[in-house]
Amino acid sequence: MSTTTIPAGLTAVGTKQLFVETAGVGPDVVLVHGLGGTTSFFEPLVASLAERFRVTRYDFSGHGRSPLAGELTLESLTAELALIVESQTVSGRAHLVGHSMGTLMVQQLASTRPDLVQNVALGPVRQQAQAAKDATRARAALVREHGMAAVADTVANAATADHAAIGNPLVRPFVRELLLGQDPGAYAQACEALADATNPDLTAIQSKVLLLTGSEDKVSTPVSNEAMAAELGSAELLVAPGTGHWTVPESPDFVTAAVLDFLTSTTRTPATKKTCACSNAGPGCQSRRQQAITMQIRKTT
Repeated sequence: MSTTTIPAGLTAVGTKQLFVETAGVGPDVVLVHGLGGTTSFFEPLVASLAERFRVTRYDFSGHGRSPLAGELTLESLTAELALIVESQTVSGRAHLVGHSMGTLMVQQLASTRPDLVQNVALGPVRQQAQAAKDATRARAALVREHGMAAVADTVANAATADHAAIGNPLVRPFVRELLLGQDPGAYAQACEALADATNPDLTAIQSKVLLLTGSEDKVSTPVSNEAMAAELGSAELLVAPGTGHWTVPESPDFVTAAVLDFLTSTTRTPATKKTCACSNAGPGCQSRRQQAITMQIRKTT
């Protein structure tokens, strides 16, 4: 009988070997990074979430510390996420928090396997327009020929907000380092999977949904989130001020507070728009929101 040796630091997930990290005790939460990301993208969230939840995060196939296994498609990555929920959580069902390309996986899973999904928090994207598809495929070709250094600086600068980079000069170097650490061939495959992806059926999602984006996000714009909320029929919208596409490292306090409030709350008060009462909060503020928050809220089901 042959046996497969799992390299140190990796976990067997179905037929794949993935880098998986777990922290905390409580209801299960699974964090799903996007194109060019790793588990480290969510680092600012984990300590606070782990006080109340059992948090699982992983590098999807071909990204970060997880070796590439097979062809990458939205369908294969969604099946991989399903296996993570089934095999790496205590309950076999989880709240899902996704970013960028990872939200396409979350949307797909929530629309096709509601038995695995509780509530959903998304830094969402949808199927790319044709111009974006062409640009993403061109990026894949560039990376295959010249490596990650050919795109790392451009992506790190263009996809983050100047305001966030001034407030924390390490934001862009952090994103750059995530990108430079990727395997070029696997990253190129993921680019092509993103360009080939089609929209999951949002009307089939039964979960309560939070849509969170940055005011300066050119990929997941506030306007596109409004359209996505309309398609869902019911969602809570949050916009992080002075923030681009890499929301967690750019606005860690805002995102942490928003995700915690969403996952721990049981009721939502309907309103058209409001500014958080804690915008000028002092040290005693319990919401942890230390920036002005403009939100549009719809009651969720």
